[in-house]
Amino acid sequence: MEELPRTGIGEKGRLIGTITVLLVAGFVGTSLFAFFASRDSIRLSIERNSLPTAAEYVYSSLQKELLEPIFVSSMMASDTFLHDWISRGEADVGAILKYLSEIQSRYGMFTAFFVSDGTKRYYEPKGILKLISREDARDEWYYRVRAMAEPYEINLDPDMAHGDAMTVFINYRVLDSSGAYLGAAGVGISVARMNAIVESLRLDRDTAAYFVDQDGNILIGAPYGVEPAPRVHDDPALHAVAKAAISAGGGSFRYRRNGSERLLLVKQLPEIGWFLFVERTEDTVLTSASRALWLNLAVFTLIVFIVILITAMTIDRYQSRLERTASYDQLTGALNRMSFGVLCEHAVKEATRSGSPLSIVMLDIDDFKRINDERGHHAGDKVLGLVVAGGQSGLRQSDPLCRWGGEEFIALLANCDIDGAINAAEKFRASAMALCGSEGCGQVTLSAGVATRRPDENFYSLVGRADEALLLAKRLGKDRTESAEP
Repeated sequence: MEELPRTGIGEKGRLIGTITVLLVAGFVGTSLFAFFASRDSIRLSIERNSLPTAAEYVYSSLQKELLEPIFVSSMMASDTFLHDWISRGEADVGAILKYLSEIQSRYGMFTAFFVSDGTKRYYEPKGILKLISREDARDEWYYRVRAMAEPYEINLDPDMAHGDAMTVFINYRVLDSSGAYLGAAGVGISVARMNAIVESLRLDRDTAAYFVDQDGNILIGAPYGVEPAPRVHDDPALHAVAKAAISAGGGSFRYRRNGSERLLLVKQLPEIGWFLFVERTEDTVLTSASRALWLNLAVFTLIVFIVILITAMTIDRYQSRLERTASYDQLTGALNRMSFGVLCEHAVKEATRSGSPLSIVMLDIDDFKRINDERGHHAGDKVLGLVVAGGQSGLRQSDPLCRWGGEEFIALLANCDIDGAINAAEKFRASAMALCGSEGCGQVTLSAGVATRRPDENFYSLVGRADEALLLAKRLGKDRTESAEP
């Protein structure tokens, strides 16, 4: 039997599309909202917790590193040995060299020094390094110390005694009992010790720290992952925010380098006149959040695929049930009149177009009321089902069969003339009656009326002529097939 065309495919597609859009919009929207909320929370945590904590760590480590050198320098400036040695006219050079050497070795300093204001000699553990002169730009620090009011300064300069190695000097003013200036004494610590602080921060906390002076010179360390310019003001990515930070005396800032955003905290260190820059890129921190987002989206894609697949299968199953319920007679399994009418209209149009013959066989169970009255409606229902099951075996696979009403049935025979239709009707009757007999339903007979479509005849006229032929078969004694006039 020819299967009815499926209906509702467009509706099913729209339903699945709507479900997909809602799932995608809801899940992607939720995932993105969670990602951006997580990103903002991470940024806030870095700005409020991570960077200030890192800055405090560097600052406390710096103070710890500088505390002893400042103490040693202070002790040298007030040491009676140094004062007595100066008052004796600096005659015994070996004594001061031994003194400086002992300071250097005892406290583990990179260097120790004394510059006499009287003789302008620069003493260091190995000897007299040079004579201080106002004309020498490298001696500018001494005259700055000589003129300042503070007892000491911390200065970063190359150390001539050690191949111009960058050294953090504690320059302490030496004054006699009356307050007269005698010179500058102090120690120097290697920049490597300071670099170790910022390097440990980078390794342990993935955070960059560097020291900048008032003029923007980078003294120790470097911005995150780049070779720094000598001055932050010369760094294309950093210069604007660095100027703002130094002018404001510190604060929290953001800037972009190589396409990624960096979070920056600037802290002023008034004790040494430097600024501490601590920065962190958010990319490393957001990697886990990005991975989680992509994992969520991947899992979501799989879930959506499974949901849509299950939905489509469920819709197909229920749609098939609904279509079968709407298209087939529930008792016999034959087509109902509505669905049969759709096929017949299509068949009439095709026969009109091609000119091929189209026939109708109308069948009726003889004395069906007697079967219901004598054996009950259950027996009658069984006969109806057996008639359809047996009769269809006498039809072609492509011939639709319809329960027209009560105990009446119609078969549509495409590409079949009147003789073929009569032959099909006889096969139907014989097969149906044989099955009813074999199933214990007693003697069941059928009458049939056959009609072949006339040119330009519509479906209802064709059915009417087949019905007249069926009535004729009934009048002529039943259990027979009659054909309508051509």
